[in-house]
Amino acid sequence: MRATLSGIAFFLASLTSLTPISAFAQSESAAEERARLQAQLAQVQTEIQQNQTQLADAQKQRTSYERDVSILDYKIQEAQLQIKQRDLTIKAIRAGISQKQSGISELDARVASDQTALAQILRTTNQMDDMSLVEIALGGSLTDIFRDLDEFEQVQEAMNASFIRMATQRSDLSARKQALEDQKQETEELRHIQYLQQQSLKNTQKEKKDLVSAAKGKETVYQTMITAKKKSAAQIEAQLFALRDTKSVSFGDIYAYAKEAGAKTGVRPALILAILRQETNLGENVGQCLVTNTPNKGDGKGKNTGTFFRQVMKGSRDVDPFMRITSDLGLDPTTQVVSCPQSSGYGGAMGPAQFIPSTWVLYEERIAGATGQRPANPWDPRTATFATALLMADNGADSRTPAAERLAALRYFAGWTNAKKPAYAFYGNGVMGYAEEYQANIDIIEQR
Repeated sequence: MRATLSGIAFFLASLTSLTPISAFAQSESAAEERARLQAQLAQVQTEIQQNQTQLADAQKQRTSYERDVSILDYKIQEAQLQIKQRDLTIKAIRAGISQKQSGISELDARVASDQTALAQILRTTNQMDDMSLVEIALGGSLTDIFRDLDEFEQVQEAMNASFIRMATQRSDLSARKQALEDQKQETEELRHIQYLQQQSLKNTQKEKKDLVSAAKGKETVYQTMITAKKKSAAQIEAQLFALRDTKSVSFGDIYAYAKEAGAKTGVRPALILAILRQETNLGENVGQCLVTNTPNKGDGKGKNTGTFFRQVMKGSRDVDPFMRITSDLGLDPTTQVVSCPQSSGYGGAMGPAQFIPSTWVLYEERIAGATGQRPANPWDPRTATFATALLMADNGADSRTPAAERLAALRYFAGWTNAKKPAYAFYGNGVMGYAEEYQANIDIIEQR
């Protein structure tokens, strides 16, 4: 028995002394790849900053054909650089994902092996616990008995240490898996932004082509075009404002909602409108999802019973709130549109403001109090406008500085963790560009 105890004690001692899998354990080639990608990213970021300085200088010049063509050139160049930057970021994240997957597999195997070994040891120690002192004495001399008892205590101490070790391993494994999911989700978000910016780049390139073709390089022709494009306050108010997942409203109506929401939250109305515009464009490109698109696989009659939601939304976190929200509003959850998932990750965002259900429930009482609409309806244009304003205020937009507004917009889209990452800059820049456009329209309306 002494040999058995000694072997167990030695195994447990070695088990508890194992060095944790290092987060930086990697091949030299992987380290070199990351360094190369980081150097390329730094260079692209420098080029983006230089381009932004040149763009800002151009925008300060008086309106002219040459200036506006130059501005479009800078915007095209910036978009191309940001697309390149995002490609490098996605490559770096994918390299990190590959490394994390390898580390998770190794740690998972270690935990499983340790569990199997400890289970066997537990069975052995339980057998020893069941033995009487007489039975142990019959197995050897008095000296052997005390040696066995001493080694048995060592086994128990080593087992306690190994349990602590395994608890740490499980916690580490759980954290790694969550970090992996976060990185995968970030990759999908970046890929989606990449698609949107590529579409925006095409639009800017077409705008430049149309401008060059129409003005033919002549300043007098261009000034005539500018004069013809200027709209009156009445024309601005009458034009339609597209909204995601709901009917379009006139600019005059949506501005009235934004003005009311801005007065209660301190967020600039033009910025509220810009967020709604950006989210609408996101909606146009992502598409819409309905429960009726996916029959329940477990229902032989093809009846939809809610399984679809669990494919679109993140489990009960969003499914249960969505079912309650639609029930309170008297809406059919199987026909109410929500945002679709991308190639991976989750969708389920609702209405013009694109709140996911679990976030909406955190705000719905404040939204109801601000709008007077109870229950608050995420698909209602006025209610969605207030929802956007409240979240933007919480994100810091109520200070009304350009930097704070842009950061708040990025937090609206990417959360506080990713808001300052250069790869997400396109969203913030887009919102601020729309805000400038709407502010010009608002100034015309207010000054009539």
